[in-house]
Amino acid sequence: MAKVSYLTAVGLKKLKDELDQLTKIERPKISAQIAEARDKGDLSENAEYDAAKEAQGLLELKISKLQEIVRNSRIIDESKIDSSSVQILTKVKIKNLKNKAIMEYTLVAESEADLKAGKISVETPIAQGLMGKKVGDKVSITVPNGVIDFEILDISI
Repeated sequence: MAKVSYLTAVGLKKLKDELDQLTKIERPKISAQIAEARDKGDLSENAEYDAAKEAQGLLELKISKLQEIVRNSRIIDESKIDSSSVQILTKVKIKNLKNKAIMEYTLVAESEADLKAGKISVETPIAQGLMGKKVGDKVSITVPNGVIDFEILDISI
């Protein structure tokens, strides 16, 4: 069964644009490289041909994955998000109880994650540990470096 991806309208458009780029520009480029390498003669000892075929395989895999994500995506209506608990597309302000650092993250789909912009994937251990929690809740989240205790300070949209 296919995995459903919840995206914003902007995130879905970005994925569709990337898919168009790959299918309309990159795919023909690789086909031309294969044809050019094939014209150079013996395919059994042609490194250019092998490299182009490998690049084509990787590109087709990427296109296939993007098509599946787009096909199985659902757009989230941001106006219907309840900010009383942590869920996808909510912005959560948390405090690390050990070092008192305060962080703010927006929980987004994996394809929209961008740590520099403060957007983390709902697939990450921190996001998973925060899902469904409310302001004031204290949570212990297991991350690769161990267990971190957080307090939820604020939830907004």
